[in-house]
Amino acid sequence: MKPITLKYKSQAVAKLYFIGALALFVGQIVFGLTLGLQYLIGDLMFPIIPFNIARMVHTNLLIVWLLMGFMGSAYFLVPEEAETELYSPLLAKILFWIFLAAGALTILGYLLVPYATLAEMTGNNLLATMGREFLEQPLPTKLGIVIVALAFLFNISMTVLKGRKTAITLVLLMGLWGLALMFLFSFVNPDNLVRDKMYWWFVVHLWVEGTWELILGALLAFVLIKTTGVDREVIDKWLYLIITMALVTGILGTGHHFFFIGLPGYWQWVGSIFSALEPIPFFMMTLFAFNMVQRRRREHPNQAALLWAVGCAVMGFLGAGLWGFIHTLSPVNFYTHGSQITAAHGHLAFYGAYVLVVIAMISYAMPLLRGREANSRRAQSVEMWSFWIMTIGMGVMVLALTGAGILQVWLQRMPSEGAMGFMATQDQLRFFYWLRMSGGVGFLIGLLTYLSSFFVGAGTAEEEMPAAALSQAV
Repeated sequence: MKPITLKYKSQAVAKLYFIGALALFVGQIVFGLTLGLQYLIGDLMFPIIPFNIARMVHTNLLIVWLLMGFMGSAYFLVPEEAETELYSPLLAKILFWIFLAAGALTILGYLLVPYATLAEMTGNNLLATMGREFLEQPLPTKLGIVIVALAFLFNISMTVLKGRKTAITLVLLMGLWGLALMFLFSFVNPDNLVRDKMYWWFVVHLWVEGTWELILGALLAFVLIKTTGVDREVIDKWLYLIITMALVTGILGTGHHFFFIGLPGYWQWVGSIFSALEPIPFFMMTLFAFNMVQRRRREHPNQAALLWAVGCAVMGFLGAGLWGFIHTLSPVNFYTHGSQITAAHGHLAFYGAYVLVVIAMISYAMPLLRGREANSRRAQSVEMWSFWIMTIGMGVMVLALTGAGILQVWLQRMPSEGAMGFMATQDQLRFFYWLRMSGGVGFLIGLLTYLSSFFVGAGTAEEEMPAAALSQAV
């Protein structure tokens, strides 16, 4: 295959973000495995890395690397959609290093300084924002995130304004601006616990079940347009329909977090009804992906990217849709809230909806950023193997957590008399925790397999696999 050059040189800045995101992804999984072992070996690495710190690093790395992946995807996608160079490639590079440095310093702060001391050192007494799950970042880090996000949005928005406007870029901008605006609620930390939890869910839920879904839809649509050659008008109609359903169900579906935190009882009805509808946009996304593959007008040489995209639609429906629905109705959630069933849903939803869409973008864009339309036959084969290894590993983890959650509810939550205590229940779940560890190790192997695909060249007998033959592996 002949070497190619990028149509828009400024797209090259995306490479920095993709490399940074994958490096942080590895760190997230390493800390995830540490957490899994700490469930089984309670004093593992204590007091150097206690459980609460490892958990904080694990979840914060997840957020940072996904945000970095979204930013890199936007920097690659927007110039091509807008048919113009990025407004300021230099600003994009500067923001990357600021974001990476801020993230690294924050993680080091978690690991090296007691959290209470870190709060004192970073001005938490001036504006108390620390201590809430996913939003543990010190005040300077939160301010830095806002500055980086606004500068990033300025760069992307100016690029769109000076170029062609498409449905994909408009939906992407809606998602990115919404993401930034919802994060501002992380600075609101009222004394009233009910209001505090409301504002906290305005960030967490309206990210992952609101604005991030718009970003997901835009990125998935872009990859499918490029790899299938389906008419843009067809994909645009699907995209508008999906994001409308996602916003309607996602915004009102926030009510499933209000069931038992002190808000009026009508939220049990609103939350249950609209949460039950939340799987619909994900099911539509699955139909959308398969429909586009069936309608494809070309056999793109990068069939690995197509596999990641279709896998994203399917696994997103299973994780965010089906596993979310399992425990989203208020009579069920009364027993399952905060159990290992919640962890099962969270892991599969993040993997299916957001991890896979970022990898799909990286899989499509990185060969182009490295001067070729697609990776070699051998590299794509390794990449496809990595998809299945990671997906099976995640499946084992999720089934183990689901089994643990069901047993936890049965022993600890449901009995009206003689309910087993928390720690005694945990002892009964050890088999499932070992099973989860095996899935986690498998997932790490899959991730390392994926990273190795970047270093695999063409075979001696054939430089590139014919697209028709490779497409059969999808």
